[in-house]
This record gives sequence, C-alpha cells and structure tokens, in this order.
Amino acid sequence: MSLEELRGLVLRHARDDNTTAIDGVLMSVTAVPAPPHTMPSGTCLALIAQGAKRIALGERTFDYGAGQYLVSSVDLPVTGQFVRASRAEPAVGFGLTLRPAVIAELLLEHADALAPQDDRGAPLGLAVSDASPELVDAAIRMVRLLERPRDRPVLAPMIEREILWLLINGEQGAAVRQLGLADSSLSHVSRVARWIREHYAERFRVEDLARMSRLSTSAFHRSFRAVTTMTPIQFQKQIRLHQARLLLATRGDDIARTGLAVGYDSASQFSREYRRQFGVPPGEDAVRLRAGGEAGVPA
Repeated sequence: MSLEELRGLVLRHARDDNTTAIDGVLMSVTAVPAPPHTMPSGTCLALIAQGAKRIALGERTFDYGAGQYLVSSVDLPVTGQFVRASRAEPAVGFGLTLRPAVIAELLLEHADALAPQDDRGAPLGLAVSDASPELVDAAIRMVRLLERPRDRPVLAPMIEREILWLLINGEQGAAVRQLGLADSSLSHVSRVARWIREHYAERFRVEDLARMSRLSTSAFHRSFRAVTTMTPIQFQKQIRLHQARLLLATRGDDIARTGLAVGYDSASQFSREYRRQFGVPPGEDAVRLRAGGEAGVPA
C-alpha cells in the first residue's frame, strides 16, 4: 500500500467536479497551479497523494504536501491554492467529509478503546499532520470500491468508520472528537460560525452570539478566536467579502449594489476592505473573475 497506488487510483477515477459515486468521498486532480481562490473549507479530511497545497485562514497559513493531511473541523472561510502542480506531475488529493453523527457513534460505542487525549478547550479549526500508513491504506481501499459497485454499500461505511477511528486516535484526535460531541467547545463555536455564515449581512452583538453558544461572553470570545483565528467581526467580514467576490463573478452587479447586498452601508468602505483582502479593487477583480472563472472553485 503506498501513495503511488492512491495517486494512480485517483488519477483513474477523478471527475471534474471532485465528487465520486461514494457519498462524502472527494477526489481532485489539478494540473496547473492557479491563483489563490476563496472557498468554504467544509468539515473534511484532505489527504495529498502528490503535489502540495497552501491554505490561508485569517493571518495563519497551512502548507501540506504528499503524505500529509489537513483536518477542517469547522466550516471556515479560507483561501487556498496548489503550490506544486504541473501537467507532468499534477496535484492529486483524496478527501472525506467528516460527519459528526458517525463520529458520535464511534465515540459512544468504543469509549473504552479511545487513546488518551486532552479534549479541554477549543482546538484550532484547521490542522495538518503526517498520514500514517494505516490511513493511506484505508483511503486506497475506499477508492478501490469505485471499481466494485456491488461491495460499495456494505464496505464504504465500514472504511469511513475506520478512517474516522484513525483520525480520532491520531494527532488531530481532539478536534475530530469534539466535532462529534454536541456539547463541546468546538460544537458551540461551530453553531455560531454557521449562524454568521447564514446571516452574514446582518449586524449582531457579541453578547447575543455568546448566548447562542451557551458560553459566557469572555469564554465565547476566547473559544471563537482559538478555533477560527479571528474575532466574530473579522469572521463576518471574511464571509461578506468572499460572498461579494462570488456575486461579482457570477451576477455582474455594480460595486455599490454588491456591497449593500453583503451588508456594507458604505461603498467606499466595501471597496477599501475588498482591495485589502484580495489585492485589487472590486471592479478590476470582477472583470478578471468573469474572464477566468476563478471564484467559487470547490475545496
């Protein structure tokens, strides 16, 4: 079992939209490095079989390459790009959506077999680790099921549980465990992050968000920043700007209307913050996006 075998399987079966016939299993092949693109991270495992990728969250960056994996335990606004990819050696990745319900089942059914972990506090929402041979082997066996449709309904859930079990007991186990615990610090922050994502154009008070998270204001602020690297206001601004970029690329609205649509009262403030985030004014970026179709590329 090796990264070479995983790479070969993904190259054989990858689709343009990154999806597969197995629910929750994703695969990607990128032959040409592209400029950084914005996207929601989702809650997922992303394992690189070839190439390298860079993810930016707020002011933090995460680099991972062949034989390493990234765990995203909260749906976060990130900017990503493959930094090593070519037609001769494309970047190749395997992904699995992390489903809290399946994680919760494992935690309940096998609590006595869990490796010791420090589950206190709120872990960072993104983390990178080296993949064990066992994790690579499980990913290979999952992708092989694409060639065995009769076995897929029975074996795919079993391998999904195996992968989750390896993550739960691995270096990023604390974050994965908290994803499956309804009353964990991570789940409280995730609930609020989801609310901000769904109501990004609305104003809010941090005290109201803290109440929603069932934490004190100070504990909520501390946990939110620990998980996302941002304050709630900064998080909302990231969501607004990412959504504005998607609107500019797909709808062709004028700049002022786009700013209003995502919650900005001032067109000048919108343009200023957009330029600070993406490096170019919104009007100039819109022309480039419509020509190249960069915005909205899936993770």
